[in-house]
Amino acid sequence: MSADIERRDFLKTIAVAGAGLGLGCHPAAVGPNAPPGATATRVAPGVAPTALFTAPPIPTVRVGFVGVGHQGTSHVENFTKIPGVEIRAICDLLPEHVERAQKIVTDAGQPKPEGYSRGPEDYRRMCDEAQLDLVFNATPWELHAPVMLAAMNAGKHAATEVPMAASLEELWALVETAERTKRHCVMMENCCYDRTEMMILRMVREGAFGELLHGECGYLHDLRTLKLTDYYVNRWRIKHSIRRNGDLYPTHGVGPVAQWMNVNRGNRFDYLVSMATMSRGLNLWAAEHIGPESAEARQRYALGDVCTTVIRTTGGQTIVVTHNTSNPRPYSRNILLQGTKGLIRKYPEEKIYLEGRSPNDRWEPTTAYQSQYEHPIWKSLEERSAGAGHGGMDYIEDFRLVESLRAGAPTDMDVYDGAACTSVIMMSEASIAAKGQPQQMPDFTRGAWQSRPPLGIVQAAG
Repeated sequence: MSADIERRDFLKTIAVAGAGLGLGCHPAAVGPNAPPGATATRVAPGVAPTALFTAPPIPTVRVGFVGVGHQGTSHVENFTKIPGVEIRAICDLLPEHVERAQKIVTDAGQPKPEGYSRGPEDYRRMCDEAQLDLVFNATPWELHAPVMLAAMNAGKHAATEVPMAASLEELWALVETAERTKRHCVMMENCCYDRTEMMILRMVREGAFGELLHGECGYLHDLRTLKLTDYYVNRWRIKHSIRRNGDLYPTHGVGPVAQWMNVNRGNRFDYLVSMATMSRGLNLWAAEHIGPESAEARQRYALGDVCTTVIRTTGGQTIVVTHNTSNPRPYSRNILLQGTKGLIRKYPEEKIYLEGRSPNDRWEPTTAYQSQYEHPIWKSLEERSAGAGHGGMDYIEDFRLVESLRAGAPTDMDVYDGAACTSVIMMSEASIAAKGQPQQMPDFTRGAWQSRPPLGIVQAAG
């Protein structure tokens, strides 16, 4: 939904759901001062399948949307342009959001989808009664796991905007439920489909960088105005900055790097260390733009302005992840990949150096290699994705999800991948709370990562 649910009510709902599942918990490897949600983790029984999950093909994918605010509306627009899709239901706390999304569908020449807006949990009614194959979730973070759990338990495949969940307990619940119900549970990480990131994936697979050694990434985006005004309904996002200190939004950078390094598919995140600076940016902005005596300026924010995390993989690579949404700066995901044969950097400009190919000790523009290494998905979908959100990558990620469901093929990112990338949030919180102590990363595959096949250079139907 687009409105905030009080945290105590949300936690109560999750506690009741957890009790009903009857699954035990054990202490995770986190520091003694870890925040709530990082001190215990549900453990799904058994070992994940070594083969990538597939479900029977669905010729026409019937979709219901939960949460059609900013990003959700963009996805509705994308889905009206993807072949083999019927948008059957729209759910949001605000009736005007439902009506806006319904109009997008009817303006595209399709039947009006059923609307659901009776309250903060009307998504449960939609999941139970609507004839759907896929529930697509673009709600505030606290609802990502509850909506997907409701969808899978009602027999639907589930997809969510990032991050996948708000706690380790929820991540394990998603893994267990996906395995039990045999339904897809996908985190829609659009940055895995950005043009440069996909070109890098192809270059990695074709050996251009040699053996991978190190990656850098992050989310560096000045969100002060959006967080401290009414851009987000009920200002739900600033509430996380008030109570949490860690890398709250790592997946835009970590998602692509994890694919390059075969995380969960022959490699995995082993442990991490996180530290954060003091908090200054939100208070300073509020004092200048709202007033020095305003509630926003006087509020104490737990979130440090800059959070730096270092992850070590079992394969021996390191990944530096940076989070900063509280200071003035141009947007960046700080992408860098270093291998034994060269490296590539994306921000502030795209440049590459390959030993034996680039001029000695000089960067080259990545465009010098685009014709050779352009990913086939971009070749197929560039024209169709033109004008879609975030430079077209939003359309491409939506297209790939639908294409996988229609073909009965594995999705590019599955429940284990989404859980691993999202868990960086909770483990960074735990490390910061424990004064930078290393935190062992959870293995959601329970050992199956050693034989699961890596993501290849996937073709698209176009």
